[in-house]
Amino acid sequence: MGVRKRKSAEELIEARKHVAFAKLNNCPTSPRKMRLMADLIRGEGVDKALSILRFSPKESSGRLEKLVLSAVANWQAKNEEGDLEKAGLFVKEIRVDSARMLKRLRPAPQGRAHRIRKRSNHVTLVLGAQDNAQS
Repeated sequence: MGVRKRKSAEELIEARKHVAFAKLNNCPTSPRKMRLMADLIRGEGVDKALSILRFSPKESSGRLEKLVLSAVANWQAKNEEGDLEKAGLFVKEIRVDSARMLKRLRPAPQGRAHRIRKRSNHVTLVLGAQDNAQS
């Protein structure tokens, strides 16, 4: 039983070697605004995704650009001998989930108060290698 378990663990490690991920937690941007940028880069190559993010005027694009660069660095740490150009990294999966919500009160007419919900989000980015996807 120990041999089978070790073998499956080694196969899992080898499969994960071609995938790298990065997370951005409690980003103070609303999830809806962040999803607009995430949808633009989903499935794109890393170079194209970085150029899309670099030239976008939206505030969330700067945060996502940093996250993509972090995921690329994580991939390089896993694959020291791997070549970045030959790997053909692409955005395999990007998920934007809502995070904590700060609740504030804003004065409204006639002595009332309106609740302001300041939203934030979590972003999970998974990069895949193109050479692995074809085989």
